[in-house]
Amino acid sequence: MTGNDSVVLRVAGRPVGRYVTRPELPARLSPRPYLHPVTTLAGAAVTELSPADHAHHLGVGVAVPDVEGFNFWGGRTYVRDRGPTELDNHGSQRHSAYQLRDPDGFVEELRWVAAPGELLRERRTVAATGLTDAAWALDFTFSLTNVTSAPLSVGSPATNGRPGAAYGGFFWRARKEETAPDVFTDRAEGESGVHGRPADWIALAGSAWTLVFAGATERTREDPWFVRTAEYPGVGSSLAHADRLPLPPGETVVRRIVTVVADGRLDRSAAAALVRKAVGP
Repeated sequence: MTGNDSVVLRVAGRPVGRYVTRPELPARLSPRPYLHPVTTLAGAAVTELSPADHAHHLGVGVAVPDVEGFNFWGGRTYVRDRGPTELDNHGSQRHSAYQLRDPDGFVEELRWVAAPGELLRERRTVAATGLTDAAWALDFTFSLTNVTSAPLSVGSPATNGRPGAAYGGFFWRARKEETAPDVFTDRAEGESGVHGRPADWIALAGSAWTLVFAGATERTREDPWFVRTAEYPGVGSSLAHADRLPLPPGETVVRRIVTVVADGRLDRSAAAALVRKAVGP
């Protein structure tokens, strides 16, 4: 553990991730807690923070571009019939308290705040678990509750008129390398083959590392994956793919993603075996 502003995750005593609780960021980046750097057990970095191509990409976390019109993703907002537009509509995720802090994980309470005040309250549970001598798993659960007296809904650029851009939810910005990573599922491969489709798991294989993302609940597995490899390496699970996600007052949406972080380039069978080890059959 470190001080109040960050938590260091460890697997068998080895640091594998740093969680920044209260980042000092400009409002335009939709300030929010994030994990960075995240590394393999051998020490290879597998996240990127505020890269030149997308300054609002912050390692690993939860980011949503449209909560009732407020931007919790950062950067420009996609406006129907106008395209990406600079708006003064950014919200922030504010750490409230840790309910639990251990070397291998934590339970955190957060407030999602925008101009009208608090819109959502989140409980976030993060845990790091060793799998093999070359792989570990990051278990990330978030629950978002509408704490207002009015209905809210979650949207994406796709639901606002930009096809193929259904990002928003759990998001992992991987490290950009000279060569774009390979991406595959148990039955498809390549960005065009896996983007925008649900799959039990999806693997991103870089030069000497592999990330395997798995929905760990039935509801999470229903969400299609948002995938980028050519423009930049990133994988997310889409809360609002084709339609806005309604969130009535007092209601809660829960998602759980388990990510295998492995040294080396895994093939399909190795990726599937590690997912079974991390999540179960």
